[in-house]
Amino acid sequence: MKTLLVTLVGAIFSVSALAQQPARNSDPSAPKTRAEVKADLKAWLAAGYDPNNWWEYPMNAQRAGRIVAAQRAQGVQPQ
Repeated sequence: MKTLLVTLVGAIFSVSALAQQPARNSDPSAPKTRAEVKADLKAWLAAGYDPNNWWEYPMNAQRAGRIVAAQRAQGVQPQ
């Protein structure tokens, strides 16, 4: 009986803890963490985006965005 009660209380606390965590995957408009922003910038730079190249600004940003989106759709983690 005591182990059942301990198991039940543990399950309630774990469900409560999971419910309080932000739902990152279900809400794409949720603000990103600093680590996520840094990872995004790293992925864009690896895809060829150059923030200092203002001559080709809209095109190089759009191209890098398409590359990163395609990699994420395929499940590839940019390095």
